[in-house]
Amino acid sequence: MPAYHSSYNSVENVRVINGIPLLPLLTKTRGPAPYADPTMTSDAIDEALELFRPNSFFKNFEIKGAGDRLLIYVILFVSQCLGKLRASTTQAEATKALYTLAVTSVVIPADAKFPLASMYPAVGDRMESDMLRQYLQQVRQETAQRLVARVYSDNGQATQQPSKWWLCFQKRHFMGKVMA
Repeated sequence: MPAYHSSYNSVENVRVINGIPLLPLLTKTRGPAPYADPTMTSDAIDEALELFRPNSFFKNFEIKGAGDRLLIYVILFVSQCLGKLRASTTQAEATKALYTLAVTSVVIPADAKFPLASMYPAVGDRMESDMLRQYLQQVRQETAQRLVARVYSDNGQATQQPSKWWLCFQKRHFMGKVMA
């Protein structure tokens, strides 16, 4: 069975840096992401959160486009976030911990510390590198907010304890890789 790929692979007229498309986001977080169309109901972050659990079972992943590269980045970040949570972590503590994780040490695929750096093209120059770092920081902040909302809900109702169905993926890593 093949892995699930991004529906944003065929998106055109989007700026691409280091193989990652700068897609519009449904967010209130400030950053360089283009504003989303008001009629959009979901974006690349929602897609990555939906595909995180099924894709975590795969050890191989064929990149079919730029959308897949953003999907991989967000999946690796979600895995890193889940590693910070414990069964006893409250929603307020999780929000604070994941926000701190999102804004500190943003690794871009061009960095040597990124686990799948060889699967991404080189970044053009320093300005592009800084722009990508800002965009990915915005993606990380929004992902952390949405992840907390999903992990701390049970059938749409907010809870104080994290869902065991999300926490069981703490030790399962996409392609066996972990973002440090």
